[in-house]
Amino acid sequence: MKLYFITGNKHKIREASLALSEYGIVLTPPPRRVAKIEVQSDSLSIIALTAARHAYLELQAPLVAEDAGLFIDALKGFPGPYSNYAYRTIGNQGILKLMEGEDKRTAYFLSAVACICPPYEEVFTGRVDGIIVDEPRGFRGFGFDPIFRPLGSSKTFAEMSVEEKNKYSHRARAFRRLGAWLRAMKGGEQLGGLGDGKLKEPYKTTR
Repeated sequence: MKLYFITGNKHKIREASLALSEYGIVLTPPPRRVAKIEVQSDSLSIIALTAARHAYLELQAPLVAEDAGLFIDALKGFPGPYSNYAYRTIGNQGILKLMEGEDKRTAYFLSAVACICPPYEEVFTGRVDGIIVDEPRGFRGFGFDPIFRPLGSSKTFAEMSVEEKNKYSHRARAFRRLGAWLRAMKGGEQLGGLGDGKLKEPYKTTR
């Protein structure tokens, strides 16, 4: 089965593709550029599902969209669903500055993957707990990977290969749940042909 992945992030594509390869599912970019709609919401699931619904209205084909965030306990969950904006504005150094002198460094990454395969709409989540390290470590990955070390490892995500990161990754866990669901739904190939292919207009949220 093939799914369009609505993202311009090559790192996300590689991580998700590796996770879904275990289920015989191939992720591919859409045949034409589709803008990813990002609503303001405290819910990653709402953000991902809204993006998926908008993309489906244009492509009319099975697809997935994902949103992820870093939730830091000492910062009361910040940056959370605003992680992309926080990374673009203050980056890793800005987060570390906010954490200066803080002993409580626990945090978690959360991923929400929205899949539209008519007549189904499903959202799958994955979480990994860890800590915020004292300084950036590693040059792989992207975003906040250099400052996050998952529990059970001595390395930050940015010090890991994609294969190693996927053993812990929130994103890999969410996409594996998607893969297991698609495989359970009669092998997945039939999903794209079910229903009439029409969805209602995406809901609007002001949260």
